[in-house]
Amino acid sequence: MSQQSTVATDGRDDGTDDNIETLFELPAPSFTAPSTGPRPGAAAPDAGPLATRMRPRTIDEIAGQAHLLRPGAPLRRLLEGAGAASVLLYGPPGTGKTTIARLLATAGSTRQFVALSALSSGVKEVRDVMVEARRRLDRQHRQTVLFIDEVHRFSKTQQDALLGAVEDRLVLLVAATTENPSFSVVTPLLSRLLVLQLRSLDDTDVRDLLRRAAADPRGLGGAVTLSAEAEAALVRLAAGDARNALTALEAAADGVLATGGTEIDVPAVERAVAETTVRYDRQGDQHYDVISAFIKSIRGSDPDAALHYLARMLVAGEDPRFVARRLVVHASEDVGLADPTALHTAVAVAQAVQLIGMPEARLALTQATLHLAMAPKSNAVIESIDAAMSDVRRGAVGDVPAHLRYGRYKGAAELGNAIGYRYPHKAPDGVLEQQYPPDGLVGKNYYHPSRHGGERTLRDRLADLRRAIRGG
Repeated sequence: MSQQSTVATDGRDDGTDDNIETLFELPAPSFTAPSTGPRPGAAAPDAGPLATRMRPRTIDEIAGQAHLLRPGAPLRRLLEGAGAASVLLYGPPGTGKTTIARLLATAGSTRQFVALSALSSGVKEVRDVMVEARRRLDRQHRQTVLFIDEVHRFSKTQQDALLGAVEDRLVLLVAATTENPSFSVVTPLLSRLLVLQLRSLDDTDVRDLLRRAAADPRGLGGAVTLSAEAEAALVRLAAGDARNALTALEAAADGVLATGGTEIDVPAVERAVAETTVRYDRQGDQHYDVISAFIKSIRGSDPDAALHYLARMLVAGEDPRFVARRLVVHASEDVGLADPTALHTAVAVAQAVQLIGMPEARLALTQATLHLAMAPKSNAVIESIDAAMSDVRRGAVGDVPAHLRYGRYKGAAELGNAIGYRYPHKAPDGVLEQQYPPDGLVGKNYYHPSRHGGERTLRDRLADLRRAIRGG
């Protein structure tokens, strides 16, 4: 049984826990902000992580997400207690999904806020919430706002259990996920939700957040100052994640204060944060988004962009064998015979990755990436096989011409098999006129070489071959 708590937002004793922090199974902060900041050089009180202390308490304190919080927008109306749509908050970590859910707990006086975690709740817990929501609506005329964190971790059955209540507006559902809802949320539920995509914070948002945290009594209270260069470094390290930004700031501040200093400079940041955490989930959106950008950069002949995405995957711990496999596919799909050596390189790199592993395998992967990115491009290989398979699927198969059939068995001649076959090696040029495709496909061209790289030469040769074989 998961922990489930409710909050009465109208001040009445509903017999439920009125501590909002228990909604998220987090300890209630014990920090009390002083009326004025501490004297310069004094450390802020030890009262939990800086990111927790600086969690927004009002809509206007939310960093970023201006596209969702403009006047009249559905999310703003919901936060103001007026909205009536169930929503799904979709976005990367550190963009404010849980913060928005917390603010919803105090939005409106006629709503009851209930939170479930998909990590620890099952169908029974969901149904219990629905029963209580019905009782509350019938007896108190109060609607239940149900927040489900990490809804993508709910099974199909668990998600289906929400359908009726959302459809009838028995509950106002607020679900949060870091995964693409098109892949992680069942279609019937998704169609009943207003999907709101939260965006990574831009540099200005992160910079404002850092400055506010450094000065605010809830944060560092002016105990330290940030040099312009250190601020820029922290903005870069944050990578659009508010939690990353505040965690790095706090670590740098702790180091500076411990030595009696008051200014955070670049060396202080470097001592506190050795390396930025790359936002990348091998099972989630980033896995597909980054590999997609990697391949498209190679296809677009931009080796520098391709190396950037390769580096992101390797630093984040992506399986180098996965990257190697994609390079092998790409060598045929997007380079093909415009540079026949591309496939040789890709296959060799895949073997090298198996033999030596990381970190040395990064060199082979880099070599293949550069080779493929700068190679002439042609998609004629994939276009040709896809066209041929399309014809086969629609029934354009036909009988194999009798002279091409297997004839090395007793009785084959009586069936006409292999009779009349002409052996090309007996022709002076090794090519002679003869029908190869079924009757219905005579003259059908599948392979269309580009004018790029090696296919320019193949284009002329193929025209000569077709004339010789077809007698044109």
